[in-house]
Amino acid sequence: MPPGRCTTRYSPPMHELSVCQSLISQVETLARERHAKAVRSIRVAMGPLAGVDPGLLERAYPLACAGTIAEAAELVIVHLPLRVHCDRCGLESDAVPDRLICGGCGDWHTRLVSGDEMLLTGVELVVETEPDSPAHRTAGDERRMQPD
Repeated sequence: MPPGRCTTRYSPPMHELSVCQSLISQVETLARERHAKAVRSIRVAMGPLAGVDPGLLERAYPLACAGTIAEAAELVIVHLPLRVHCDRCGLESDAVPDRLICGGCGDWHTRLVSGDEMLLTGVELVVETEPDSPAHRTAGDERRMQPD
């Protein structure tokens, strides 16, 4: 092999790719049910303990949605906070992944309240509308519909 030539190929992270494929499958089902012609955006909320790396998910996303109704859709990732409930003092507070202690009393007897979830929170669909429906009217038509 000549010097300076790279033989490695881009390989998406397998776990994140399968997560994306599952996500796209859910989105395709929603789009079919609502007779959408395209998907504009997909919104996902995830906490730091979800078991999915957001950066790797973004890298795998274009491969998972290629050739689907969501091919041109934007992936929006909303980062959720990590929160714990203290069994000692009862306070609910923010925490960090490697330090799940109470933000009030510092005790380590806590229960996870949020931060381990990954949720599909929104899908923006492009839906074909009937010519007489309000969604199909022009801006001029919308102005006439408003009360004087």
